[in-house]
Amino acid sequence: MSPLSTSAPGVRQAAFRFRCIACGTLNDSASQDFRCAHCGDLLEITYPRWKEASPDAAKLKSTWRNRRLSSEPIDQSGVWRFRDLLPALESGQQAITLGEGNTPLYELPQCARITGVPRLFAKHQGLNPTGSFKDAGMTVAATFARLAGFRWVACASTGNTSASMAAYAARGGLRSLVLVPDGKISWSKLSQALDYGAVTCQLRTDFDGCLRLLQQLVLRAPVYQLNSINPFRLEGQKTLALELLEQLDWQPPDHIIVPGGNLGNSSAIGKALGEMHGLGLISRLPKLSVIQAEGANALVRTLREAGGKRLISVQAETRATAVRIGNPASWKKAVYVLEATSGACEQVTEIEIAQAKAEIGAEGIGCEPASAVTLAGLKKLLKQGFVKPEESVILVLTGNLLKDPDFTLGFHRGDLFRGTPDESASARLDPWRRPPIVLDATLDAVIRTLEQAEKS
Repeated sequence: MSPLSTSAPGVRQAAFRFRCIACGTLNDSASQDFRCAHCGDLLEITYPRWKEASPDAAKLKSTWRNRRLSSEPIDQSGVWRFRDLLPALESGQQAITLGEGNTPLYELPQCARITGVPRLFAKHQGLNPTGSFKDAGMTVAATFARLAGFRWVACASTGNTSASMAAYAARGGLRSLVLVPDGKISWSKLSQALDYGAVTCQLRTDFDGCLRLLQQLVLRAPVYQLNSINPFRLEGQKTLALELLEQLDWQPPDHIIVPGGNLGNSSAIGKALGEMHGLGLISRLPKLSVIQAEGANALVRTLREAGGKRLISVQAETRATAVRIGNPASWKKAVYVLEATSGACEQVTEIEIAQAKAEIGAEGIGCEPASAVTLAGLKKLLKQGFVKPEESVILVLTGNLLKDPDFTLGFHRGDLFRGTPDESASARLDPWRRPPIVLDATLDAVIRTLEQAEKS
């Protein structure tokens, strides 16, 4: 089977082009590995017409606000509502949408007291249709896959991408192929892909091995790749920043802090910030910082040991499954974003992640472990003086608590770190644990438990 091209009939590229992030080469089409034909680096989507006729910022804000009152499916999407800054569709009927986006911005009063940062908020992307931020990118990428005439879409995944891709493929009448590492994925996430009808292959390798195989596959078969290497994915994911700034009445925060896995999300948010600033939608750039798990710290090491000039891959190992990636595809884009926004990159331990997740949970807001690296990282950035207590901070929570319930149950039962090098250090987590209490079915037993809880 010969692969199709993204320039197949149905994809109209009059308003956007593919640009290599390294050599700057512009093209109207992209090969299925989404690599530059000249230097082999990643591609991004650019809009040359903006230089000739820049969209009016005030008009855009008004248009986006008015669309919130519309009953059209494309306007009810928190992604396609911002379609003026996305690759254009001929008709709103072409969009594959599940009503993604429109996620809440929460105040975090308890975490604010813990950190000493009064203006602390969480943008919870875990409240998307499939429970993660991936939906914002998948609605755009799946839509353009169908427009290009592809029947099959595929991804390598640690869980969230597979769930999102399978859902949008099913919604759009496409077939989906999922490649996941055997034994290194949350069953809660995998169950979503199965339920949405994906052909799911558990490969005896890690995520990076799955991605390498996928990139070989798409060059030999008519299968459309929907990992974040796909620039349409990042165009959708950049709307997180648009929606966030709209919720802040277009007043930029001082800091936006995101988890770092394959680094597509930080790249997308950074791209959006740059575009918003260039179009006059915001007056200044927030500092965008990336936090990684200590056991999956490829970007941290790349910056510290190689000055961001070459990727230092690692053998990823962390219980925060969504960021268990040792060879991040979008590392160059992330380095550029950190430089452009004067952001920081830090790493946190498994114990720090577990404690931060419990602290966020105590707000009544559940998130998966990978999301909690943001709060753990904020604490370190405060100690370093990079973040000042009087500054405003947005934590991007990327996934729902129900994505990885085994982590949460293990934490509260006290056996999450049993038999690991972190077992002794995990005693510091005891104040945050809330294990279930087994009682006799008597009123007195329940009352005694209430009285004991009142004293604690």
